[in-house]
Amino acid sequence: MTSRLIALCFDANDPVGLARFWSGVLGWETTDDPDEGVTLVPTDDTGFRIRFVDTREQKSGPNQMHFDLTSTSLDDQRQTVARSLELGARHIDVGQLPEEGHVVLADPEGNEFCVIAPGNDFLADCGFVGAVACEGSQEAGYFWSRALGWPLVWDQDQETAIRSPHGGPKITWGGPPLMPRTGTKNRLHLDLAPPADGGQQAEADRLVSLGATRTDIGQGEVGRVVMADPDGHEFCLLTPR
Repeated sequence: MTSRLIALCFDANDPVGLARFWSGVLGWETTDDPDEGVTLVPTDDTGFRIRFVDTREQKSGPNQMHFDLTSTSLDDQRQTVARSLELGARHIDVGQLPEEGHVVLADPEGNEFCVIAPGNDFLADCGFVGAVACEGSQEAGYFWSRALGWPLVWDQDQETAIRSPHGGPKITWGGPPLMPRTGTKNRLHLDLAPPADGGQQAEADRLVSLGATRTDIGQGEVGRVVMADPDGHEFCLLTPR
């Protein structure tokens, strides 16, 4: 048995406001679960929630993760961009070329995301959230495939991607060169839960055997073991659920 991906977490200076933005972009609903804080629940096959965690730290550099949102047509792409801008997004330049076709935006707190042009073969069978695109090595892709039990769906030129057997977004790693670390911790991280018939400590030990490390970033939340993948990117292991 393997860990289950529960949530993608955003550190947010205004969790309620950022949740409102992403709810509007994705069409997901907000839940008021007192144990989870401000959380969006998917209305499609995405398979994990989006959780917004209060922080005072300001964003200081590019994130190591971002969403790739898909489009069914050029008009659909324009509508997604227009809706995002109306909700508070802005255009940003990360070195993209005009011929690449995707539109790069930042949410109200500067978190990058891409609206992909129609006809993208790599994301053809994915939903609106086509991918969680990560800064990371091939080793990290292999680690996460084993950690989650998700098969590799791409492994070429040190770029990797995995996807749940149940569908939903792909998680991708772009390979070298890797960006330098910015800030005291990553602004986005994954929350995992151990298998129901296992335990947190046993699963933590398994993840360490796969290449993870235990770390301390001052998370301060009861019931969470903070760990890092082989590239040093943090994630949290929750209690079984």
